[in-house]
Amino acid sequence: MAQADTSEVYSSTIRIVLGWTAVDVEIEDSHQTVLHYLRRQAHLTGAKEGCAEGDCGACSVIVGDCVNGVVSYRAVNACILFLASMDGKHILTIEHMDVDGLHPVQSAMADLHGAQCGFCTPGVVMSLIAHQINGGSVDRRDIDDALAGNLCRCTGYGPIIDSARQAMVVAPNQGWTAALARSRQHLVAWSKDRRMIRMETASGRFFAPTSSEQVSAALAAYPDATIVAGATDVGLWVSKLGRRLATIVSLWAANDLKTVSVTDQFIEIAAGVTYAEAAGPLSELSVSLGELIRRIGAAQVRNTGTVCGNIANGSPIGDMPPALISLGASLLLTSSDTVREVPLQDYFIEYGKQDLRAGEFVSSVRIPKPTGLFRCYKISKRFDQDISAVLGAFHIMITAGKVEWARVAFGGMAATPMRARACEAVLNGADWAADTIAQAKTALEKDFTPLTDARASSAYRTRAAGNLLERFFIESQNPELMLELADRRLLMVANG
Repeated sequence: MAQADTSEVYSSTIRIVLGWTAVDVEIEDSHQTVLHYLRRQAHLTGAKEGCAEGDCGACSVIVGDCVNGVVSYRAVNACILFLASMDGKHILTIEHMDVDGLHPVQSAMADLHGAQCGFCTPGVVMSLIAHQINGGSVDRRDIDDALAGNLCRCTGYGPIIDSARQAMVVAPNQGWTAALARSRQHLVAWSKDRRMIRMETASGRFFAPTSSEQVSAALAAYPDATIVAGATDVGLWVSKLGRRLATIVSLWAANDLKTVSVTDQFIEIAAGVTYAEAAGPLSELSVSLGELIRRIGAAQVRNTGTVCGNIANGSPIGDMPPALISLGASLLLTSSDTVREVPLQDYFIEYGKQDLRAGEFVSSVRIPKPTGLFRCYKISKRFDQDISAVLGAFHIMITAGKVEWARVAFGGMAATPMRARACEAVLNGADWAADTIAQAKTALEKDFTPLTDARASSAYRTRAAGNLLERFFIESQNPELMLELADRRLLMVANG
């Protein structure tokens, strides 16, 4: 996995393109967010701090990066993104969109009254411009996905959606397009001369390795370091809890950790691959899995949050682990001198404790391709930007009307994501029939004693888990329904 080392630089400065100008930025605080830099140092106040946890989208900006010669632009939440991880990147805010006249998104928002109080409007505009840069369509579902991470209490979204539809069919002017092209040249040039940044600030150390080998070396020297990729979780420790981290190791500059490998047997997703980047390959693996990703956070979160990061933090309500456990996924855990392959189901030991040794990091997840029927279902109070109350995943091989084998996993039902062994025992070798499902639902009560919290009661979770299994059975008996769901790309969700 490792690539040849590039130069290692002790530096407290990063180089970025801010708007349309390349600048060097002095980092005085390793915990400083992009939003705080924009507002307090660059005096670009269009991006706002609303929630400080990556939910409301008022802080949305566009970040460009060049990985392996390919430049891409994404909307991100500036409030939880560490500035020190931005070396070699392009940051665009609302102040930079007026180049030889308004951008089509700005014009449409003004023409169709897409703003009222205006607090959220800069973030909305940036999300829609990112949508256009990436070839966004006027399809309502695509527009909804682009706006899901931008909360607006005033407009009801109707004028914003109309603005999006109008803007997507109007090309930006030549001045704007030329400015973007010039900035891309900086990113391409910097990507060929990417240096490992190491900085010592008054608040702590920050490492930005350029390879997995350098990541391992940094962790060998500082085994208690906090590893971040998109910082969609760790960023909240700083913005909401006020924590100070002695040593941070960022994976964002390690290009060999941004790969997706596909073989006949499995897909392997490296540690730096975001959900947005993994969505395509995983959707090909399973429509249901792809739609699950669509409901993880919103576009800004999926553009920075990584599949491996979601696993590594060990949350009992992380969306992806139950689905991957049911598929039989394994993790590659890498240190400076070893690589261990561990079944994902064994990685989670107990709440807050994972099978990760000092100096190791989750370098990739290896996901076998489904060999039987597979579906995953998420239950939450909202469709977008909500944490699961229960997530069920079912991977079952049925031969001649009998269950040859079953792998059933749940999140939100215990202190860790885990398999439902008693339920599987009822299913294995039994007829794939309603009576078997009824017994398997009862067996789930032996597998789990879920807690009651703000998201759901214990009784609700238990009943919902059983109902998800029954739903999977009903859908498996109706191929036309399953085909329709696949064609419409709907996630099968039970709403309590």
